[in-house]
Amino acid sequence: MPDAAPAARGVYQLRRPQASPLFRLVSDHLHRLQTVYDDRFAREYGPWRSVVAQVAEKFLACGLLDHGFARIRCDDCAHEYLLAFSCKCRYFCPSCHAKRLAIWTQWLDTTLLAPVPHRQVVLTIPRRLRAYCLYRRRLLGEIACVAAHTVTAAIRALTGERDLAVGIVACLQTHGSRANWHPHLHLLVTDGGFRRDGTFVSWPAHDTARLTEAFRRAVLRLFVRLELFDEEQAAGMLTWPHSGFHVHTAVWVPEDDRAFATRLARYCARNPVALERLTYDRTAKAVTYRSDKSDGPTAGTETVDPMEFLARVLVHIPDKGHVTTRYYGWYANRLRGMRRQAEPVAADTPPLIVPATRLAPTEATRRWAALLQQIFEVDPLACPTCHGAMRIVAFITQAAVIDQILTHLRSRAAHATHAGARSPPSTLAPASRSTARAARPPADAPTPP
Repeated sequence: MPDAAPAARGVYQLRRPQASPLFRLVSDHLHRLQTVYDDRFAREYGPWRSVVAQVAEKFLACGLLDHGFARIRCDDCAHEYLLAFSCKCRYFCPSCHAKRLAIWTQWLDTTLLAPVPHRQVVLTIPRRLRAYCLYRRRLLGEIACVAAHTVTAAIRALTGERDLAVGIVACLQTHGSRANWHPHLHLLVTDGGFRRDGTFVSWPAHDTARLTEAFRRAVLRLFVRLELFDEEQAAGMLTWPHSGFHVHTAVWVPEDDRAFATRLARYCARNPVALERLTYDRTAKAVTYRSDKSDGPTAGTETVDPMEFLARVLVHIPDKGHVTTRYYGWYANRLRGMRRQAEPVAADTPPLIVPATRLAPTEATRRWAALLQQIFEVDPLACPTCHGAMRIVAFITQAAVIDQILTHLRSRAAHATHAGARSPPSTLAPASRSTARAARPPADAPTPP
């Protein structure tokens, strides 16, 4: 019986980069954009950087045979073709970035990701802080470090195990759904942590409101430490009713769904521009870009001037040496190297997954308070006067009671503020005051029956 025919394989199709709307947009407007950038776009997108021109010029040569190629030949049938060189630019060339993502996600699947559940954690910062990331490009990486430490501290506090190693893959993104400047973080986090013996303890509770508050305070503390803010500005932002910080943790990845994990990783590190959503009309000199959102303020399509859109896209090109994907905890390079030295032959058996103890609401609140103290060196339930333990004694919700208490506090503060200098002491003390003092029993006196 003859052997079965080999499985059909896809045939490589030569790219036509000139047909890409992004290629035509860059080739038509790049050089003119450089001449008017300082006057029209520097205020919104920051100063012109030399790396932008270098990446854009390489992109215009990517996939074109005029700039060099490789000759590909088949020894069996003598068929051959020419393969143009690639620019290998990240976060701008859609083709080269897609190749990077394919290699990276394969490495994640085969080498890095542990066979345990994962969770996507998306962290965003308010508009006021985004401009700092525009002029200080490495600031987003420092925010990512703060976010990783905050998530790790939350998992350790809620599990009650301080030595858990949490695996985190952090992808730094600067673009929104319309390729606008929107720096934020995508974290692929193990849904729990590893003990020293390799046992995996799951994350017991996901309180996004408290995690958002922890992330907000940690970021504001970072800005104060870097002298971007002072203490008064940070304290003022803590009073905002809508802080602008947001944490999303709803996407969960099962331990046996590796395909979903790699797709999610590709999404977290995706290119700022999706060619299937981009339309460039040379005649009308207009660019139309469709959002990937179905609802919300950034949904729908937007038509803008070509140079405006090009300046918006070029701002996302990272500086040379700027790391846009980082690894923390169990996935950090140092810990991975230590594990390889300790266990040269990797075990084929997956780690034992242990569910964490279910927490009562009061216990979860206590542990969140301990988390705030651990991260910020502040205990929200410590008395600011004597540093003793405080507790909640009442919840005031009635409007009449609220007005009465606030009126009393305002009147007392006003009296203390406007009180003038005291008059000279009188030689005749009021009899009622001395009598009242004499009649007051000592603090340790027994209570009369």
